[in-house]
Amino acid sequence: MTSKSTQSKVQPIRPRDLLKPASGPIHPFDQVHGTDTSGLVPACDLVTGHPNDEHVTAYYAVAPSILRSLVERWKQTAATHHITDYTFLDMGAGKGRAVLLASEFPFREVIGVELNPAMATIAAANAAQWREAHASDPTANAVAPVRIEQIDALEFPLPATPTLLFLFHPFEDPVLKQLLRRIESTFLGKAGDLDILYVNAEHGNLISRHPAFKLLWEGQVPMSPDDHAADLEAIAQQTEYGSTGDELCVIYRYVGRGSKD
Repeated sequence: MTSKSTQSKVQPIRPRDLLKPASGPIHPFDQVHGTDTSGLVPACDLVTGHPNDEHVTAYYAVAPSILRSLVERWKQTAATHHITDYTFLDMGAGKGRAVLLASEFPFREVIGVELNPAMATIAAANAAQWREAHASDPTANAVAPVRIEQIDALEFPLPATPTLLFLFHPFEDPVLKQLLRRIESTFLGKAGDLDILYVNAEHGNLISRHPAFKLLWEGQVPMSPDDHAADLEAIAQQTEYGSTGDELCVIYRYVGRGSKD
């Protein structure tokens, strides 16, 4: 018989707890570039022993068409600085697909932050493959500098440069709340120097209600037909999830408290 004290510690089943690991199908992005960013890794398989393990969600890479479309939409928001001044920062980078895609744009630097050592190792290998492939192809466009940091999102020193922070729902709101506090502390007096691209914005209301962040844009961003076909094939393996062919995306700007209008 289970004691009452033990029962009180049992956590309710969340949708993310019903995810099943899947190494395939291989996304066309990986087929073309020889990288390893496909598959789905549930939160239970991302345990590192860190206190924030309980707040991670799962690894599933962003559709290339969504990331590219969202960056282009951000470029239309009258950013405070030129894109070449920005560091693109992916918190919860996983295997690094968003980092590789972001490097196609002329950012100052692209950084992927990932807590799980195994995932960070894969991301670093992908980044090396990506750099080598572009360097050896005379027809390929130049890519921005890329680095992968294996560290908790709340321990990584935020850049001193203007920053475009990318979140693909990497963690639940306890970590997001602390991250927003760190952003305020780091960018105090630098209104407009940090923007957020939030895909699958499960906790978007938390940022929308925050007095120091301004909502710039919110809406559904559609996948390309190829990305949707790949998404349908991958999500078909999950009994609790489906694919709609788009993602709820939100763009925010840090403006400081009292300056949202």
